[in-house]
Amino acid sequence: MLCYTSGTTGDPKGVLFSHRSTVLHALNGCLADAFGISARDVVMPVVPMFHANCWGMPFMCAMTGAKQVMIGQDMAAKRLVDIAQTEGVTFSAGVPTVWLAVRDELVASGRELKALNRVIVAGSAMPPSLMADLEKRGTSALQAFGMTEVGPLSAVARLKPVHDELGDDERLSAKLSQGRVLPGTRWRIMDDDGRLVPRDGSTPGELHYRGAFVASGYFQNPDATRAAITADGWLRSGDVCTIDKLGYVRIVDRAKDLVKSGGEWISSIDLENTIMGHPGVAEAAVIAADHPKWIERPLAVVVRRPGTDVDEESLKAWLSERCPKWWLPDRVVFREALPRTGTAKFSKRELRKIYAGIYSS
Repeated sequence: MLCYTSGTTGDPKGVLFSHRSTVLHALNGCLADAFGISARDVVMPVVPMFHANCWGMPFMCAMTGAKQVMIGQDMAAKRLVDIAQTEGVTFSAGVPTVWLAVRDELVASGRELKALNRVIVAGSAMPPSLMADLEKRGTSALQAFGMTEVGPLSAVARLKPVHDELGDDERLSAKLSQGRVLPGTRWRIMDDDGRLVPRDGSTPGELHYRGAFVASGYFQNPDATRAAITADGWLRSGDVCTIDKLGYVRIVDRAKDLVKSGGEWISSIDLENTIMGHPGVAEAAVIAADHPKWIERPLAVVVRRPGTDVDEESLKAWLSERCPKWWLPDRVVFREALPRTGTAKFSKRELRKIYAGIYSS
């Protein structure tokens, strides 16, 4: 099977999956500390089939005998809630924008999804407020991590037994990380000098992959393959990450999405998650915009929650109490909706085109 990367930051690239890699990936995904799918589940993927084979879920369901609910192209939140209630969905998965919309629909309609005991959130970082809102409704929100080139699943942020003895903050930190590597995949995180980063949870480096279902290159694209595969055969992910002493990896940012302002790095992911903690914000994306003095400055593109009137001044004042001063975006732009890729991720590539030159005008 041939799948293409989602093109969030650059041109989509083809990844060819073998039968062997698909079978091994499905076995891996059914593990209890992965998706944990069983014959008792009713699974509703809110993921297009073309996106890394629907994250491998159709094969996991066929392997275990779980019921599958395939929703088609219409991913409107009201329709998803209707289907989940009618079919008794117990397990679902999708990008954060899907669950933000479902959460808002549940709040507006007063409905509940009592059968839905867990959802997988992946594709981009889960806002902490979203996890809290879902878990208040009795749905365990699990962050998963990977990329098309690795099948796509490589990690799920399940807690280890040691977390039973730790405090709430430590457990929440692990759940909001990208998780621990699953069997069948190997990770390493390398600094700019080609050395392994320490497991201190703070030193960043680029995440590399090897494994039984990791792509060896891109389909009919030798230039992209040469750029992605290291001399010793590891796949470069383009994700800047840290790893802690328990083996939990956390994305600092996509290499292409980091904002370098006046020589200092700013994580667009951390800034987005902080912005989405504001009660008047429904969605937010942060991009690097060219700046005549600082080379780059963060630009926040925000969608308001219905019925709220948050403006640029009040949002920046709210952020100033929660972020370093030099992180604060010079501009906040409000839109009715954010542009998305075919897999429902925010298209930062499109946002860069739309707002090119905003700080020089």
